[in-house]
Amino acid sequence: MLNNHLILTINPGTTTTRLGLYRPDDGKVFPVQDVTIEHDETRMAGFATVSDQLEFRARAIAGFLRDQPDGLRLAAVAGRGGMLSPVPAGVIEVNEALVNFALHRPLYAHASNLGAPLARAIAAQHGVRAFIVDPVSVDELPEVARISGFPEIPRFSFLHALNIRACGRRFAAELDKPFERLNAVVVHLGAGISVAALKQGRIVESTNRMENAPFSPERAGGLPVMPLIDLCYSGKYSQSELKRKLYGNGGVFAYLGTKDMRQVEAMIESGDSQAALVFEAMLYQIRKAIGAMAAVLDFAPDGIILTGGMAHSDRITGSLTQGCGTIAPVRIYAGSYESEALAAGAARVLAGQEAAMHWPIEPDTRGCAA
Repeated sequence: MLNNHLILTINPGTTTTRLGLYRPDDGKVFPVQDVTIEHDETRMAGFATVSDQLEFRARAIAGFLRDQPDGLRLAAVAGRGGMLSPVPAGVIEVNEALVNFALHRPLYAHASNLGAPLARAIAAQHGVRAFIVDPVSVDELPEVARISGFPEIPRFSFLHALNIRACGRRFAAELDKPFERLNAVVVHLGAGISVAALKQGRIVESTNRMENAPFSPERAGGLPVMPLIDLCYSGKYSQSELKRKLYGNGGVFAYLGTKDMRQVEAMIESGDSQAALVFEAMLYQIRKAIGAMAAVLDFAPDGIILTGGMAHSDRITGSLTQGCGTIAPVRIYAGSYESEALAAGAARVLAGQEAAMHWPIEPDTRGCAA
């Protein structure tokens, strides 16, 4: 099987680099290998910036490829898209301008910013094309959804677009319905929580990662604005300290001292009433967000999709299904489909089924919903 041309996927995490090999066939992909390279936390903390990790991770990927049987040939490389400026959904071919933006001018610091540079570096060594697919900055909001109530701060989209769209495609296939006609609420349940409305296959509304999102295992989500403003000017925290407290040390962790929801469920089983309350509060906020997204779809979605790591929990999915199942049928796609989605995006381009976009992407070509 390795003698076939394969697509390599690269998904950098804080202390991991997840790699996949997929065999493309007429726009579809079939898994060959999936591995996660673990990086020592102390070593990663020693890098001053995310960009400084580039060569270190590139060497790790090169080592993985050297360990493959002789005859390995790549058809393309697809990397996780980083914290880019707003872009339409789809596949973007990686060029030098995109690499420079991801390394030196991303909107936020995050390991995923290395996806495009790593993909381009490995692709150049093998003489193939490099792509990113559905980065977190996918923005298909209609103009009405951008109005926030304060002109200086328009609403924007920032979410787990890659997994959300991958699950939407899977659900549409199960319904034997074109993805471009799918209406669904998709809930990504991970370290961060994204709840999105897919309308005719487009992400026309979402909770964003911090705007009005439910709190998650490590993120505070949407907060009351006036007390937050007061806290910002209280002198209690520096700007960086407060951001870290809200994004990384907020949510469940701030209340219970753990980000592991399995541990939280064990605490509940042992009779911890505070853990039970915080757990229920998180689910309460998720149910509210699902209802809001259903309203965007005129309360007539084809279904509600629960995905991400927390979707492995029967307690979580059972509660959400019981609370929201009267709105629409609930599908559970536990875990992440990001690697497969990266490979599938590249495969569609290679098969001529989708045209890749090229950086920079002008605002008037974003194709936001009307």
